[in-house]
Amino acid sequence: MLVAVHRGGPLSRAALTAELGLNRSTIGALTAELSRLGLVAETAGAAEGRIGRPSPMVAARPDVIAIAVNPEVDAVTIAAVGLDRRVHARRREITTTLISPEGLAELVAATIAGWRGDELAAASVVGVGIAVPGLVQPADGLVVHAPHLRWTDAPVADLVAAATGVPTTVGNDASYGALAEHLFGSARGVDDVIYLNGGASGIGGGLVVGGVLAGGARGLAGEFGHNPAVFEDAADRRAGERAALEDDVNQHRLVTALGLPGATDAELRTALNETANPAVVDEVRRQRRILAAAVAGAVNILDPAVVVLGGFLAALVETDVDEFAVAVARRTIAGSAPMVRIAELGDDRLLVGAAETAFAALLADPVGTMAPVASTTDPTPA
Repeated sequence: MLVAVHRGGPLSRAALTAELGLNRSTIGALTAELSRLGLVAETAGAAEGRIGRPSPMVAARPDVIAIAVNPEVDAVTIAAVGLDRRVHARRREITTTLISPEGLAELVAATIAGWRGDELAAASVVGVGIAVPGLVQPADGLVVHAPHLRWTDAPVADLVAAATGVPTTVGNDASYGALAEHLFGSARGVDDVIYLNGGASGIGGGLVVGGVLAGGARGLAGEFGHNPAVFEDAADRRAGERAALEDDVNQHRLVTALGLPGATDAELRTALNETANPAVVDEVRRQRRILAAAVAGAVNILDPAVVVLGGFLAALVETDVDEFAVAVARRTIAGSAPMVRIAELGDDRLLVGAAETAFAALLADPVGTMAPVASTTDPTPA
């Protein structure tokens, strides 16, 4: 039931009864128990066109919080995401040098401590989820290799959990983005999805196959950015003879062409939509051609129903999604393309995905998870 109201939003008791296949008394008992644990709130329902008293509405509590973290080469973004899926607080810390795993743990602990005295004073923080641009062992949160951050065999989950006193999960950022878009965004309800994420560290990807997030044998599934770039026009080559996709389809190249010192996804999107600079327009078209070839190759192998683009890739394509889809279709075996969609969750996609993994233990065992939270009145970082 908690999963239903977390992922589906506020639902009436009547809707929960129908959706979960339980009787009214069971739904009432579950609502009472989840209310006692501080996980849901109940309000009077609106009339639904039926005779009798309106069915009460049940909603996930916004003050049950997961801390989501996304370290990148140019900044670290930290957000407090409620069980209601809204972002209630956010911090973006610009970094001029690469942050270390130890530095990240200190920054997250300091941010949580500051929020506890302000925005999160009345909140229960149940977990931390960290979306890392690299290879991660999700079972223990060891970052095996994050090349752009220069992390190798870094015990990030242990470091952050020790610094904050909060259970911590760590995973690949693009996989978290794929999870978020599959559960809540533009691929909601779609069982076969390719998700491509573009960030300052390069291009990553995530795969949903048969409704399940696919990691592969070593967690490397979806790392499209490291594949060789395909050039139909030799003039499109910029990065050298053995260029990877992320060397030529590259956020830094776009930012440099625009003459910006740096930019968030939203700022980059605005700048690309507003520019009339021929050099920028040419660079956008060049990168789109290369990206279309890469997406077509992935479509030929995986046959998805939907391709979702996030980060700077969304900004690169969204000015003409239909043209991009046609460019992909020309290169596919079937001569057609799956639906190409822009990530609906925007800049929050990685944070929402990271928060979802931090909420996983709570959603699986609300009673067992909330008991230690309730007994800890001052979870000061160790």
